[in-house]
Amino acid sequence: MAATAAGAPDYDCIVIGGGHNGLVCAAYLARSGRSVLVLEAAGQVGGAAVTSEFAPGFKVSACAHLLHLMPSSIIGDLGLANRGLQLAATGMPTTAIDPHGPPLAIDPDNPAALAARSGADAAAFPAYHARLRRLAEALHPVLDTMPPRLGTDSWQARLSWLRLGWRIRRLGRRDMRELLRIGGMCVQDLLDEHFETPLLKGALAFDAVLGTCAGPRSPGSVFPLLYRMAAEVQGGGALAQPVGGLGALSDALARAVLAAGGAIRTASAVQRILVRGDRAAGVVLASGEQISAASVISNADPKTTFLQLLGAEHLDTRFVRRIAHLRARGVTAKLHLALDRLPAFTGLSQSALVGRLLLAPSLDYIERAFNHAKYAEFSPAPIVEITVPTASDVSLAPAGKHVLSAVVQFAPYRLAAGWQQQRARFTELVIDALERCAPGLRASVSASELLTPPDIEQQFRISGGHWHHAELALDQFFIVRPVPGAAQYRAPLDGLYLCGAGSHPGGGVMGIAGRNAALALMREAA
Repeated sequence: MAATAAGAPDYDCIVIGGGHNGLVCAAYLARSGRSVLVLEAAGQVGGAAVTSEFAPGFKVSACAHLLHLMPSSIIGDLGLANRGLQLAATGMPTTAIDPHGPPLAIDPDNPAALAARSGADAAAFPAYHARLRRLAEALHPVLDTMPPRLGTDSWQARLSWLRLGWRIRRLGRRDMRELLRIGGMCVQDLLDEHFETPLLKGALAFDAVLGTCAGPRSPGSVFPLLYRMAAEVQGGGALAQPVGGLGALSDALARAVLAAGGAIRTASAVQRILVRGDRAAGVVLASGEQISAASVISNADPKTTFLQLLGAEHLDTRFVRRIAHLRARGVTAKLHLALDRLPAFTGLSQSALVGRLLLAPSLDYIERAFNHAKYAEFSPAPIVEITVPTASDVSLAPAGKHVLSAVVQFAPYRLAAGWQQQRARFTELVIDALERCAPGLRASVSASELLTPPDIEQQFRISGGHWHHAELALDQFFIVRPVPGAAQYRAPLDGLYLCGAGSHPGGGVMGIAGRNAALALMREAA
């Protein structure tokens, strides 16, 4: 697109990367009247939230696999329900499975199944969940808004701190004390305080370590659990599966961008960010084409944004060191199986397959699985989150056939023996683990696909293959996410912003980082 006037930029805003956060950001900016261009390197929008065909006729949400944590306010603002987003399953239940015993439905509102194992746990579970939810509700504003900037006396920053303090103060003395006590605690200690059933504790700990390089005994592992619950507070709590997979969500977001007047170009990889007069001024594509803009917003991960697209020469040495040492190596793999028939898990009815199944039978099991990641090994007994998308959406496989999608931990980015040599072994190991819970499954497998962290890095252009773009931990969260100097969506270079999962509040199919980045840019330009 040529400039409309001498010296005028081609666009007000260029968004690098058409993942869900980039599309949300672009939609909000376009709705504000700005001219916006989204540049996506792949042939389709969505980033890691895409639907792909991994075997002839078999489709699956390729990396991210469930709609979870996106606030209803974003879905409503962008009119996604009117732009093709339909849900095949909502309020998906969670069931803990065990190769050596019966399964357990995890539902604090209906602990009847738990009562058969432990009356004490059935009585304690609703109260435990209610208290954690109260703490999460107090923390929700932390996730939903731009973090205040440290070292400033601005009234906006002071007001943000006061609001957060007031929400926590309103918890009351007992809950305030509990939040301070458990905030940096390991999740094993918390669960051991409340429960005795190993299968229940394993399932609850699973959500505390999902996607992170941590085990239940790791300090601070309660924090991701509170984070997840805080993100669930306003409309994003129920697990849902879009019709057609998560690619349908990305397609709906793309339609929202176009309806607001924005433009999208796929197969348009950005090679570097243009800098003129100490300000981001546009981009150069891999083809050599230059496109100018008043502002550039990167949905790429922080390491890619600053060390590859921008370049260390435009940044302070201390800032470059912080980015280089950002912990961003994934430990999570994704396994897709094409099945000739619906899997039959021991002790479960077919109706349970519309939810998610967790293979994490105890805290010790999870900790042993994590131990191997410390030594660049994959776990011989991994923890697994299992979904069967075709139980709710038959369009994802040929008639009578099914798809199984599994998130598998722990599978470290750097494997001592090398993933090329160990890929087949790990795939067979995970299928063996599933077979123990669903006898006969192996015989029904007609095709498989394993995405290791290096595969995720290559296919979705995420440095380190970490689906959160950076480890979600207390030292990489809120006012220091991704690092000091870039924690309010604004880079330490004028005109450059961040909107991806490496920004606050982090990963998950939320869209909050994209919306907040757009609002931050609009406030600065006002």
